[in-house]
Amino acid sequence: MVDKITNNIEPVLKMIPDGATIMTSGFGVTGQPTQLIEALIDLGKKDLVIINNNASSGPEGLTKLFLAGCVRKLISSFPKSASSTVFPDLYRAGKIDLELVPQGNLACRIQAAGAGLGAVFTPTGYGTKIAEGKETRTINGKNYVLEYPLDADFALIYADKADRWGNLTYRKAARNFGPIMAKAAKITIAQVNETVELGSLDPECIITPGIFVQHVVKVGDIT
Repeated sequence: MVDKITNNIEPVLKMIPDGATIMTSGFGVTGQPTQLIEALIDLGKKDLVIINNNASSGPEGLTKLFLAGCVRKLISSFPKSASSTVFPDLYRAGKIDLELVPQGNLACRIQAAGAGLGAVFTPTGYGTKIAEGKETRTINGKNYVLEYPLDADFALIYADKADRWGNLTYRKAARNFGPIMAKAAKITIAQVNETVELGSLDPECIITPGIFVQHVVKVGDIT
């Protein structure tokens, strides 16, 4: 019987080695798998490369991971905001590296990894510092920059409901990057609000099929 739901996430997270590349969903705090992220601190993970839309908002989740010295590099679209001060300070101090990726390109590159594409041409960034050192091409009179897929060893994502096969549904804006990250990572771990019986999810509402999810943990079951 396939059952991806676990009440003990520690053995799963222990599989993440130092230096791993990890995608984490979230648009600010919305859809951020806060408990999964913070569990990495207790396990003492180091030199992580984090792929996330932004450098966290508020004091929880990624902010704590940065403060604990677990992150070597951030690949992100919005590393600074009014409520994000920890990462900018660490970056200016030379303690964390940054790869800045426009938001559309970030999503496109993650999607490319999930779709098995070799690379994509995008007009975003052409003629800017982001395009320096990258291949460019003019197609049908328009200038493009070659960007390579973004994949990861692990994806830590947040969803609303899951069944034991790992099928996921999301709630409103909390959906954000979760579905595409699940497809672009070797191993996906989903933090969910509720686990339900197999067959109770409307197939038309399942956004992430269980084939892309290896482990499910319910909020509150992470200690």
